[in-house]
Amino acid sequence: MNYLSVENISKRYGERVLFEGLSFGLDKGQKSALIARNGTGKTTLMNILAGLDTPDTGEVTYRNEIKVSFLPQEPHFDPQQRVGDALFHSEAPAVKAIREYEEAIESNDTDRMQKAIDKMDQLAAWDFEVQIKQILTKLKIHHFDQTISTLSGGQKRRLALAGVLIEEPDLLILDEPTNHLDLDMIEWLEEYLRTGNLTLLMVTHDRYFLENVCDDILEIDNGNLYRYKGNYSYYLEKKEEREQNLNSEISKAKNLMRKELEWMRRQPKARGTKSKARIDAFHDLKGTASQKVKKDELSLNVNMTRLGGKILELHSIVKQYGDFKIVDGFSYKFVKGEKIGIIGPNGVGKSTFLNMVMDLEQPDGGTIKTGETVVFGYYAQQGLNFKPGKRVIEVVKDIAEFIPLAKGKTYSAAQMLERFLFPRSQHYVVVDKLSGGEKRRLYLLTILMKNPNFLILDEPTNDLDVLTLTVLEDFLQEFDGCVLIVTHDRFFMDRLVDHVFVFEGEGVIRDFPGNYTQYRLKKAAEDAEEKARKAEEKTTKEEAKPVEQKAPAEKKKLSYKEKREFEMLSGEIEKLETEKAELTAQLNSGTLDHEALQKAGERIQEVIDLLDEKELRWLELSELA
Repeated sequence: MNYLSVENISKRYGERVLFEGLSFGLDKGQKSALIARNGTGKTTLMNILAGLDTPDTGEVTYRNEIKVSFLPQEPHFDPQQRVGDALFHSEAPAVKAIREYEEAIESNDTDRMQKAIDKMDQLAAWDFEVQIKQILTKLKIHHFDQTISTLSGGQKRRLALAGVLIEEPDLLILDEPTNHLDLDMIEWLEEYLRTGNLTLLMVTHDRYFLENVCDDILEIDNGNLYRYKGNYSYYLEKKEEREQNLNSEISKAKNLMRKELEWMRRQPKARGTKSKARIDAFHDLKGTASQKVKKDELSLNVNMTRLGGKILELHSIVKQYGDFKIVDGFSYKFVKGEKIGIIGPNGVGKSTFLNMVMDLEQPDGGTIKTGETVVFGYYAQQGLNFKPGKRVIEVVKDIAEFIPLAKGKTYSAAQMLERFLFPRSQHYVVVDKLSGGEKRRLYLLTILMKNPNFLILDEPTNDLDVLTLTVLEDFLQEFDGCVLIVTHDRFFMDRLVDHVFVFEGEGVIRDFPGNYTQYRLKKAAEDAEEKARKAEEKTTKEEAKPVEQKAPAEKKKLSYKEKREFEMLSGEIEKLETEKAELTAQLNSGTLDHEALQKAGERIQEVIDLLDEKELRWLELSELA
């Protein structure tokens, strides 16, 4: 069943053509991703599909009566609106009942709460409410009376994401859904979209997301649209085949064209004396042979300043705001060539830590010593504040007219821009006119121009296209200096880092040897062991309790349905505990290959989540029993 039809749409701004003659469709149940370079109009296309912009030509048609929800890159809210109103703006009766129920809970008004419960019963909205609760809990949205103006950019982004998920649309359109989410949220969202019965079209730079969620890839390349019926790995394989086939076709056409050109030159000039069919075929052949496979390559190459023996030393540093501890006695001595990832939930203090390293903030205790030869390159999360009206080439020339590179080479500002995929036609464009990804790429250029030997990257992957990310990864792998990275891009971190600093909260920073996936597998095994220990302690305590206990003076009786649920929960919990113990043993055995290890890690996390849910329900019912 077709949900969306796009027919011959085009869009240009002045002389700049974003895309032309694009046509594609989307069927029910498809999970598609759109891949293209920064500046080729991905966000513009998404806005057109969402009805926020119009194409210059062509049309977009949706199937009648389907519900479409759109998550833009930059959500817009009324600053004075309440979080609850922004979340539950749908007029669907069940959504309105849930909104009234949530507000009644916060108000502590018994009469109001009873009316809300009656309404929920009447509409059978409880299952829907549980699903919404899960979404809000995972995205850490709790205070419905809070006004939008008090939220950070990341909180607004999560609010917008929760809003479109709650709507349960037939078709979900997402523009960079993983931006501003921490790693736990990203993994939850990935699973939610992967297993959900929904139709999806999204733009994302998260390659694990593309690999695990999507079954259909749409690529805009050199103005043409290509479709690949598979996930990200399949796309990479088939894209390479397509480019090889095109190169082969062009090469054959050029060889044949030489022979045909000789024939054309030997014949009399009068057109009527030649074979018209052969002449027409020659011009078709000429068109094929004249094709150019435009494959611009981003070139990152810097003349890294020499790095001495003493680099960066942290001695028992302490930092906190009021009662909120960010770092509590952390020490570390950096070694040349180290590439360290920093992970932890949003708001735990990762950016503050980087600012202390950069001497932009001072620790409350301890010392930070930086070597004399260290040249920092700091790619901040908020990006560069370009002055209004500033042109692209002026941004580069403000730093240097000529840039020294490796092996004694020197490039002018214009040449450096071209290496970073800014053609001459863009050099005098006002920076404000660039796409989000192009601004990020320009910002990266300004960092690398200074030839740093210690790179500090705070969310470098946001808004960058997959091509730029791949080239950046290749560059960082060969970079001889130190790299300190905060990122929510799991693929990026897995490929680069030697070990990770894990911000566990309460000022605790754990140094884990390995990449992100290795840490997650280890953490899952540790969590399983801890829960098994707690369960054993709980069983021991229950066995030690006196047989006869006085019943509470007043209690609410369980319904028949609740009694049956209570009886079944004990058996379900026992089975899950057994499976958890078996999985823990497997993970610690060291005999599993990578694929089996990953599957076991994913399953143990599912088991842990189920145990949390069922144990909480068991406790609720046991209090009533």
